[in-house]
Amino acid sequence: GKGVFEVAGRTWEVSPGDLFFARPSQLIRYTADEQQPWEYYWGGFAGADAGLIIGQTDFTPEQPVMHAVFGKELARSLEQICLYSSSPAAANMKMTGQLYLALSLIVERSAAKSERSPARRYVDEARKYISYNYSIAITVEDIAAFVGVSRVTLFRAFTECEGLPPIEYLARFRITQAARLLRETAMNVTSVAYSVGFDDRLYFSRVFKKYMGVSPKEYARKYSAEGQL
Repeated sequence: GKGVFEVAGRTWEVSPGDLFFARPSQLIRYTADEQQPWEYYWGGFAGADAGLIIGQTDFTPEQPVMHAVFGKELARSLEQICLYSSSPAAANMKMTGQLYLALSLIVERSAAKSERSPARRYVDEARKYISYNYSIAITVEDIAAFVGVSRVTLFRAFTECEGLPPIEYLARFRITQAARLLRETAMNVTSVAYSVGFDDRLYFSRVFKKYMGVSPKEYARKYSAEGQL
């Protein structure tokens, strides 16, 4: 079948074999065609490597749709995830394995189509470094040194590929991880702050509220209350 996918004020017509990608917290709308309604598979995933993996695909904020010549293989992996979801033994590991197989098909297709630009390579390496080291007091200089470029070059690469400077990307990444800890653990705010690379609780609280709209305590209280419902 077919339909339309809408995001950020733009619309794409989606037909058999197409994939569309929705980023976290992004307002989207997708509608099946009335005459030829679609059937589709979907999967949701998160984690420290999620952004790195998507960064190696052709999906971008400006182009969230691609055609999949490997559609049958992708469908098989997604079907296996559904099957494993009802299996009690080692289900999460099996589902994760199939998810990586599915994502690898998309990455391979993108790599075969075109080589990454130097800016994208710098950003991908920087994001990898951040995902492994955000819990310690790293700086933009540390990130640039790991990538092997100057701070100015890294700044230009991030603004070109991500639309924001590396210092803001690092802050957003840390706050995303902090929010996850506040939702999923009983850690207090000070412990969470230290765990994501902040050595000043008050500064952490200000940064958290800037991005999340509420203080860490209010955020944790909200999810604690929801868990008791």
